[in-house]
Amino acid sequence: ETVAAFEGSLALGALAWDDPSRLYLATQGSGQGLYVGLADHAFVVASEPYGLVEETSTWLRLDGEAEPDCAGAGWGQIAVLDADRAGELEGIERYSAGGSALPVAPEELDHAEITARDIDRGEFPHFLLKEISEAPRSVRNTVRGKLREDATGRLRVSVGEQTLPEAVACGLREGTVARIVVTGQGTAAVAGQGIAGAIEGRLRERGLSRPRVDAMPATELSGFHLAPDMNDTLVVAVSQSGTTTDTLRTVNLAQRRGARAIAIVNRRNSDLADRTDGVLYTSDGRDVEMSVASTKAFYSQIAAGMLLAVAIADQVAGGPDERPAADRLLRELRNLPGAMERTLALRPAIAAAAREYAPRLRDWSVVGNGLDRIAAEEIRIKLSELCYKAIACDATEDKKHIDLSSEPLILVCATGVQGSTAADTRKEIDVYRAHRATPIVIASEGATFPSAAAVIEVPEAPPELSFVLATVVGHLFGYHAALAIDELAGPLRAIRTAVDDVAGDGKARPVARLREIAGAEIDAVSDGLAGGGYDGNLHTGFAVRLAVALDRLGDADDRGEEAALKQLRDALSPAIDDLTRHIDTIKHQAKTVTVGISRHDQTLGRMPLDAALRQAGSPEESVSMEDRRTMSALDPFVDQVLGYVRYQLWHGGEGPAPGDAATIRVLRAGGLCRDLQSRTVREPLLKGTKYAVAVEGRLLAARGRTDGRVFIGLPEWNGGEVSALNLIHVRFRERAPAPELRRLLSGYRERYTGLRDQVLKKAPDFDDRLLAELPVEDLLIDPVAQLAERWQSAPSGGAS
Repeated sequence: ETVAAFEGSLALGALAWDDPSRLYLATQGSGQGLYVGLADHAFVVASEPYGLVEETSTWLRLDGEAEPDCAGAGWGQIAVLDADRAGELEGIERYSAGGSALPVAPEELDHAEITARDIDRGEFPHFLLKEISEAPRSVRNTVRGKLREDATGRLRVSVGEQTLPEAVACGLREGTVARIVVTGQGTAAVAGQGIAGAIEGRLRERGLSRPRVDAMPATELSGFHLAPDMNDTLVVAVSQSGTTTDTLRTVNLAQRRGARAIAIVNRRNSDLADRTDGVLYTSDGRDVEMSVASTKAFYSQIAAGMLLAVAIADQVAGGPDERPAADRLLRELRNLPGAMERTLALRPAIAAAAREYAPRLRDWSVVGNGLDRIAAEEIRIKLSELCYKAIACDATEDKKHIDLSSEPLILVCATGVQGSTAADTRKEIDVYRAHRATPIVIASEGATFPSAAAVIEVPEAPPELSFVLATVVGHLFGYHAALAIDELAGPLRAIRTAVDDVAGDGKARPVARLREIAGAEIDAVSDGLAGGGYDGNLHTGFAVRLAVALDRLGDADDRGEEAALKQLRDALSPAIDDLTRHIDTIKHQAKTVTVGISRHDQTLGRMPLDAALRQAGSPEESVSMEDRRTMSALDPFVDQVLGYVRYQLWHGGEGPAPGDAATIRVLRAGGLCRDLQSRTVREPLLKGTKYAVAVEGRLLAARGRTDGRVFIGLPEWNGGEVSALNLIHVRFRERAPAPELRRLLSGYRERYTGLRDQVLKKAPDFDDRLLAELPVEDLLIDPVAQLAERWQSAPSGGAS
């Protein structure tokens, strides 16, 4: 009854307080995956198989599109997992949405073809660089076995009935397929443009005007271009993961209207592969991408699309293309991985251009003509994702009509231009430079563009494929541009760590000691602000606040040093956030946030820290989601909650931040705090650690300065300002395994990075294993410089 009350696509998990040994699961509709992994004495539940492989390679997929089996029932399935028989097939009870029992047979279990080794970063600093570097191999694997020489020595495409089922091939031969729509979302939609262009090009070369070929995002197809009868339509759905909700839903809607569907997808056993009539796997069907910004999938999707285009044209025309030009194109496709590898070798020149121009230019654009426009669209996506910029993408000749007044950095994709088009492109670049833009041109070897700020020359390739090489350059440029921007935050991070250390040790002359620790970084930041080094990426307001705070350091007397440090700390944090680029993860990126939040939020209400907040009377909506996730990370390390105090806060000023006259009073206390006499009864002024929590507005683990008690400080937000404080007194676990502590410290106020950087100033390496030898409390609270001394005094200086 509960599941039937929902509408739309969903995946649910529930526990009942009176039956905690049974986990209830339900899935409904086409948009959500739900997998039950059978591990050793455990069930593992995930939204896709990648979430299972570290624990098990065997799993059951619940079918959200199982048809109703009785009147009034909905679509989908329900499962109940029994903890007493965890990991066993008999521990899974499966039901239809109408409540009918559906026993699980052993042959229904799937066995994943990926392992934990497939998601190892290896020696690369980031998954993104690893995946860009693996792109040639992905393309090579995609075409392997599908390009074969016939008796005459000509290359032919052979994709097999798995990709082109006889029903689809017959429709193409007989002309009943009148329309082909290539669809996807994001990067897959851009690849779809390239695939549609390849299909249309192969048909046109053979004098064929039908079927009509279109490319559009899945949301556009499902929202505006579905017909009641689509029996004449072939949908080619492109997806890296095979789980993209919008694409899955669109394919489902088209199929219900009679359309046939072929998937170009990376993951075997994925929802999209399971639902389509035919499937063409990119790479080997198990080419894992861990970086949120998808790169190598794009290249293999284009290669797979070229294969599918030739196969479709062969069916429509009634036989293979005998023209020499068709054979040459297939040979160029087979040689494409080698050209990509030679392009990857240009990385030093690409990195140099990115480092020179990306940090200092605020506005960016990408342009291209013809198929190079597809490269431009894909590069725009990656630059936006990696560098956190809103970036325009235009036709090369259109740029002069649009936004040259912004004097932007312009990446020009010009690998496929020839003859008069190349001459026109050269003129456009002259115009860009005359209007003080900074054009960086990606061109084929031998091309000349005198007005370009930089030219990256890629190997020669036919126009049908050369845009792929332009994309390789663009991906590498985006990676190194993001690194260059993030490096701007490096000195700021070092200064903030030093400020935290000198402000928390209680010693005299903190400003002088700050200069001793981070003087070089302070000078570098001051020079960068004065010289315009931060102009391209640091918000003007943050830059002004930072410059004022740094200037005040030089004027602070003994009585003003603490205030000067506080002002500097307050200016550093937003500036660091503004400059930080995460590379493998993306701020506000939908699929990361969705997956992360769904896993954390289900457990928030059951955490001891959350229970203490509720007892203190703190409204759930008043604690920021960032602090709630931090609570979730801290919770496994809390041995016991000892008590709590909730304070009301009066700011004592007109601004959103608490002023010097801010005061607090106790609203509620519990546990050991119930009988403690609060200082605020006789002295209500907000100060000390409570002041730090209120001003920073985020969770802080600390020790009381007078009583040494350990607590977690949590601010409450109301109307854009901190309105109350919660102090939850806790006892942390004494020790924890090093990998767990590394994850904790990496997500808590960047302490892992700060600690590692501090150790590496005097030691050749940083040994994570020492984390397990230190109290959890010390790792969370002690100054980073003080903790670093533990490593520096360890045998071999903490080296592993």
